[in-house]
Amino acid sequence: MINIKNTQSKLLRILAFLIIISFSFKTKSQDNIKKSKEDKWYEKMSIRGYVNIRYNRLLETNDSLKCEQCDKSWGNGSIFIRRMRLVFFGNISERVYIYIQPDFASSPTSGTYNFVQLRDAYFDLSLDKKKEYRLRFGQSKIPYGFENLQSSQNRLALDRSDALNSSFSNERDLGVFFYWAPQKTRKLFSSLVNDGYKGSGDYGVFALGVFNGQTANKNDLNKNLHVVSRISYPFEIKNQTIETGIQTYTGKYVVENKTDKTKAVKDLNYIDQRVAASVILYPKPLGFQAEYNLGNGPEFNKYTDSIEKQNLQGGYAMLSYFLKIKTQNLIPFVRYQYYNGGKKHELDARSYDVKELEIGAEWQPLKNFELVAMYTISQRRFEDYKLQNNLQKGNLLRFQVQFNF
Repeated sequence: MINIKNTQSKLLRILAFLIIISFSFKTKSQDNIKKSKEDKWYEKMSIRGYVNIRYNRLLETNDSLKCEQCDKSWGNGSIFIRRMRLVFFGNISERVYIYIQPDFASSPTSGTYNFVQLRDAYFDLSLDKKKEYRLRFGQSKIPYGFENLQSSQNRLALDRSDALNSSFSNERDLGVFFYWAPQKTRKLFSSLVNDGYKGSGDYGVFALGVFNGQTANKNDLNKNLHVVSRISYPFEIKNQTIETGIQTYTGKYVVENKTDKTKAVKDLNYIDQRVAASVILYPKPLGFQAEYNLGNGPEFNKYTDSIEKQNLQGGYAMLSYFLKIKTQNLIPFVRYQYYNGGKKHELDARSYDVKELEIGAEWQPLKNFELVAMYTISQRRFEDYKLQNNLQKGNLLRFQVQFNF
């Protein structure tokens, strides 16, 4: 005779065993799937980007007034794409971060637009779990100057100032950089960008690096690496955030672009060194930004038809005000800049004397759309062997629409 109770007990034990086995298999499968997903680094990557479209010819009074390094369409362009950039970025592992940014609207020369060129390609290796100590390898921005580090996507004025930006064309070079910042400060750097306060991004409280010195996408020509260092610290006072910084670099630069009749030192190597100070009061709602640098570098001398090592100096000061109108942002600003010195990247290390006033406003009706209107009153002397006694004055109204995605 069958014992029903024993049979039920056995069936229950078998069922329980099967449930345990099933659950165990399911858990292991989920762990394997999770592990498999963790091993796929490309699933951790993100994509973002932006596009700038400009028009500079409205109310233009002098088409000989130009700025080769800042905007090649001055005086000889119409509607054009200033930037079209995609950024591929992400933490591909606990300690490794990757950042790649090509630009699809580079302009190698005036009147030649929309060439694809690599802007950034670097890897950050975190030396600790909090990611407070990092080593950066590859092509990236050189930690010199607040405005140079500030993305064009976030900057108010349409172009960087001549004084600071003349240090490095496209702000970038190939090198190795060490960055340190406390975790709390890194979060503050990030929020100043994400909350629309025109931050520069996270380039550490302390930075130290070595790089080629010939600027982005170029080979080192003299086996003499440049050295750069920067200290910049943001701190909060009630609702305001203030950032102060000091930075310096030194090295030797090889002048590559020279007129045949221009005299120069035999090996074309020139001392290239600067120091700069930065003060930023973030617009909450009143903003103030100022930087000044001085140093030595190559510059054309029209009296000797020579490229010589000469002193340089200059900077800028800008006032802004952040207006929040329901879901829209309006930021009026005024900036004055001055620079006296050479631009080593240009023909004959072209000599400059710049005095410029810019009055404008940025309007953000949508998160993905911005409009900037800026009136420029400019006086620029820029001279090389072919352009001597070249002082240009003029005004122009400039517009830019930007799409963020």
